[in-house]
Amino acid sequence: MVKVKKILVVFGTRPEAIKMVPVVKELEKHTDVFEVKVCVTAQHREMLDQVLAVFNLKPDFDLNLMAENQDLFDITAKVLLGIRDVLKSYKPDLVLVHGDTTTSMATSMAAFYMHIRIGHVEAGLRTYDLSSPWPEEMNRQVTDRLCDYYFAPTETSRKNLIDEGININKIFVTGNTVIDTLLMAVDLIANNKDIKHTINELLSGFGYNLKESTENAHKLILVTGHRRESFGQGFLNICLALKNIAENHPEVDIVYPVHLNPNVQKPVFKLLANNSNVFLLPPLDYLPFVYLMQKCYLILTDSGGIQEEAPSLGKPVLVMREVTERPEAVDNGAVKLVGTNPEKILSMTSKLLDDSKFYDQMSRSSNPYGDGKAAYYIVKALA
Repeated sequence: MVKVKKILVVFGTRPEAIKMVPVVKELEKHTDVFEVKVCVTAQHREMLDQVLAVFNLKPDFDLNLMAENQDLFDITAKVLLGIRDVLKSYKPDLVLVHGDTTTSMATSMAAFYMHIRIGHVEAGLRTYDLSSPWPEEMNRQVTDRLCDYYFAPTETSRKNLIDEGININKIFVTGNTVIDTLLMAVDLIANNKDIKHTINELLSGFGYNLKESTENAHKLILVTGHRRESFGQGFLNICLALKNIAENHPEVDIVYPVHLNPNVQKPVFKLLANNSNVFLLPPLDYLPFVYLMQKCYLILTDSGGIQEEAPSLGKPVLVMREVTERPEAVDNGAVKLVGTNPEKILSMTSKLLDDSKFYDQMSRSSNPYGDGKAAYYIVKALA
């Protein structure tokens, strides 16, 4: 009889939850091979819980470590100590972590200290600049030094790992699980009129009438921005660029769900609150945000996940960062790096709005991050 392997899946933020849900769901299909339990650290709380609710995923362990004004020292220490107790209690054969968060780095250290094998979903992404993204580049590199199994989303990330001396037999190219979840969300929205109605009502309540905008043929620019390395002058530059876009292109609607961090809120509301075609929304749940991605014309962002998702929806992305650990979409033309230079952000946005040929080239680029079956490939490799 084959011994059932005990797997503990650990994550703590909304982006991690989005990307690990399909892995958990796939593992749960194979109870003859795997026993799977989920531990959340709640590095994010409300945003994490919302994703769990959408996909009906109930954690077996919840560290609930989120607290006001905590810093990276607090999070790292709390995860290390909390995960230690979970590992002692559950005694898994393997711990699965995701990506580049403090949760993943500290969990990997805890598992390493207890001689428990580690699998890293979304391994091998690199900028080789420890200051950008900060502290995520360091988190990811540390996690990869401690792992036993590497689930790399692309050949580029696989090559990074090989160049760093990782055993080629431990690396599996799977695509990115974010595409799995995105396709699940698109399917949910498409097949449920109540969801679409609820989303439109929600947006109207926040002051943005998507239906009216569509009827008036306004082009929707979707914006996100929250990177720590842009705090200060970088965010002032981003806000100045958005203000200039709004003034130069009155025919567009700029919709910006604003991160709750004061370093983001202060410059955004100071510079953009009085522009009639800029709509500053509170942070959105996952399904409303996917719906806006479907409906938008283009996206301005500093997010990593959106760089991976948007090409599957045919949406050009301008990345407001100087470097990216996801170069594949840049290489194939779906994504352009514009940094935080106001003039460059404005000029590239204007080109996408005014040059249909340029827009079509970006929007029709294929998605290099997989076919939506990454979770299947990960579980197959584990089996």
